[in-house]
Amino acid sequence: MRRWLKSDHRLANWLFLGHCSMLSDNVGSSRRDVLKGALAASVGAMVLPADGHSAAQGKPKAASGEVDCPIVVENALSGARDWQLTRVRLDKSGGYRSPAIEGFCSHQSIEVGETLRIFVSTEPAAPFQIEIFRMGYYGGAGARLMKTIGPLEGRAQPVPPMGPNRVHECAWKPSVSWEIPPDWRSGVYLGRLSTLTGHDGSGYWQSYVIFIVRDRRRADVLFQCSDNTWQAYNRWPNDFSLYTHPEGAHHPGVAVSFDRPYARYPQIVEAPQSVGSGEFLLWEYPLCYWLEQQGYDVTYCSNLDMVDSQQPLRSKVVLSVGHDEYWDLRQYETLQNAVQQGVSILFLSANTAYMVSPFTPSAAGAADRIITRTASFGPMSDEETKAYGHMMGPFPSAGPDEALLIGARTTVPFNGCGDWICTRPEHWMFAGTGMRRGDAVPGLVGWEFHGDPANIPGLEVVGEGTVLSGGVKPGHWTSTIYPGPKQNFVFNASTIWWAQGLAAPPGHMLPWSHWSRPHGPDDRVQRMTHNLLRRALGREA
Repeated sequence: MRRWLKSDHRLANWLFLGHCSMLSDNVGSSRRDVLKGALAASVGAMVLPADGHSAAQGKPKAASGEVDCPIVVENALSGARDWQLTRVRLDKSGGYRSPAIEGFCSHQSIEVGETLRIFVSTEPAAPFQIEIFRMGYYGGAGARLMKTIGPLEGRAQPVPPMGPNRVHECAWKPSVSWEIPPDWRSGVYLGRLSTLTGHDGSGYWQSYVIFIVRDRRRADVLFQCSDNTWQAYNRWPNDFSLYTHPEGAHHPGVAVSFDRPYARYPQIVEAPQSVGSGEFLLWEYPLCYWLEQQGYDVTYCSNLDMVDSQQPLRSKVVLSVGHDEYWDLRQYETLQNAVQQGVSILFLSANTAYMVSPFTPSAAGAADRIITRTASFGPMSDEETKAYGHMMGPFPSAGPDEALLIGARTTVPFNGCGDWICTRPEHWMFAGTGMRRGDAVPGLVGWEFHGDPANIPGLEVVGEGTVLSGGVKPGHWTSTIYPGPKQNFVFNASTIWWAQGLAAPPGHMLPWSHWSRPHGPDDRVQRMTHNLLRRALGREA
């Protein structure tokens, strides 16, 4: 290790300066011990073993440069050994519901001091408890137990009839409500619902509910969850998503409600142990885990929060993560304005901003609890119309071209998988990766992607290649980066699976069927992501 440091003084300096906050945390240590600890943490931050845990499993250090970074303080607390689902029972083989116990929350996101209600149904009626976990790193555990509620008396609550636009809204009675405590950090929270009868296996069942705690503080990184898309693909109670209209998968005017449980996820992964958690554990959780492991100053919000034009302006970089397909037009306008104001955006996502889905109130008058597919972002190309016109609309109107924000857009074929291939190794985002032109990260692109780079001044294609849809039909993907007006930038990873290249935390579920799959954590993806974040935060090496 000493010989390696002597051979590259520039990297040694970067390791030292990038972790100056660590030295402040260890005032009582000897100089040699402090430098050794800072170096070990830096190496662990760049190269992780295959399981995604740091080698030392120690406390994360502040990548923000702040000694008292809230995320570092939070993750120094004890994690939970037991937060995953152990016993899940669906209503039938291949079904979507878990009627033995299922529920949903009154808010997509909520602030401290506001009242959250959780609605739970147990059929048959059974006592149950709720354990609330904040998701993060926590020494590799992946979650921290925040609150246990119960035992509570369960009851069967009715499946609602289908309403206008095929929507199903549950008018359930709340099972519990409480104010979010002032010491709960912004984050993604899972509530594990467990019946309390039959621990011999005769009637002990579990599922999740999910919500986001947001805040208003200034933070380096704003992690936008893709919960509109979680809901768009939610088939609760019995095959009722935005994609199951009998007249076509992309029929206009179909609506879905947040007032219902999240069913078993229906696409490219068999993950009944994620029931109730939307798509978070599948696509977004590895990035949450990794950011908090590295000590980045991160705060969280929902898609809904982005209708507020001030939301992204409190951070230096916004992350779009995973499968981020469904947007209200106000989200687009908010992020377009944020770029002009100097905020960087990392689209670590794909199929992003493809469908226009405005928010409307629930039948009971609760704001922003229904999304309805009304249009596509950008006009459909001739190729799209030829290939998919029979099931795409007709839509009454179209939103702006998403490529003018993202750098590229969803193209035909809509899905496919392949390797992520470097095309501009001289670009600063590849510094320290060792990548050369044509080098590939196996299986990182999928199952949807972006192509057709936009005509934006200064835009560069930093990665591109071929995907295969259905294992046979070729498509072309492009990863892009372009400069903003105030030394900021917008990066498009062109894959839903970028986070799978960062970490493999406990409870994460990899896709198992789409003719390819991401291979797990890769030190090159980790280093590229560090480079992008550090440049966005003004701390490049």
